[in-house]
Amino acid sequence: MDITLLVNVTARAWSLDILARIAEGTPCRQAPLIAATGAGRTAFAASLSHLMSLGLLERNPGHGHPLRPEFRLTQDGERIAPIAARIIGTVRNRPEAPLLRRSWTVPVLVVTAQPCFFGEIRQKLTPITDRALSQSLLKLETEKMVEREVDTTARPPRPSYRAVDLGSRIAQAVVA
Repeated sequence: MDITLLVNVTARAWSLDILARIAEGTPCRQAPLIAATGAGRTAFAASLSHLMSLGLLERNPGHGHPLRPEFRLTQDGERIAPIAARIIGTVRNRPEAPLLRRSWTVPVLVVTAQPCFFGEIRQKLTPITDRALSQSLLKLETEKMVEREVDTTARPPRPSYRAVDLGSRIAQAVVA
């Protein structure tokens, strides 16, 4: 998956979960999807609208009541939903699952599948701010999903970051 698209999809908290649930066969109406994801109505509606604006979901014409519409994946959505299902499946029923709802978690893990310096990560994730990247790396390091290694032979010493354990499995789910 293109890293820019991944950044756009993960910009809303429940987007990956919605795509994953649809790929797994959850009925494509609002009530079953809310029940399956556990999202609040407002956050769910924002994520659903976001997916529609990205062209990954659309209303299914001729199906459902106007107040209870049915949705379907677009051609691009059908390509991305299985990837979302693999990502969500990697952390399902784990305490780290809510971390995937944070904007930069999955893109940072994908970029750090290979060891990278801070500047390289920032360059690959162009719209990210230094503060957002620092906070994401710190949180992922705390959760033991990213490992920080400092090269003390360089002047000045430079830390590099690499996805490990669960973080590596999530990155592989995207790339596979």
